[in-house]
Amino acid sequence: MTDPHESRQKFSERIGAKEARKLRARRVKGKGLWFGLGTTGVVGWSIVVPTIVGALLGRWLDARLQDTVSWTLTLLLIGLALGCLNAYYWVRKQSGTIRQTEEDDSE
Repeated sequence: MTDPHESRQKFSERIGAKEARKLRARRVKGKGLWFGLGTTGVVGWSIVVPTIVGALLGRWLDARLQDTVSWTLTLLLIGLALGCLNAYYWVRKQSGTIRQTEEDDSE
């Protein structure tokens, strides 16, 4: 037989957890738009910087070396690949942090 006090206690715990989530969301709420724009900026720059560095280094090598290989294009593509990997790992890390926060909220 189920104890009626136990179900009330579980109900109270669920309500308390929801209230705690709402309070946390209100504290974080101010970061909404700016946080999203900042995240987009970080991801963008983490791709752009290695790409530009690769292109500049490749152009410098093309000017110094008389090769049949286009170092500008080669290093631009390598920089782009490294930037995309960097952005992927950064987003994955942020996603893990968000997931961990959600798990903590549900407990």
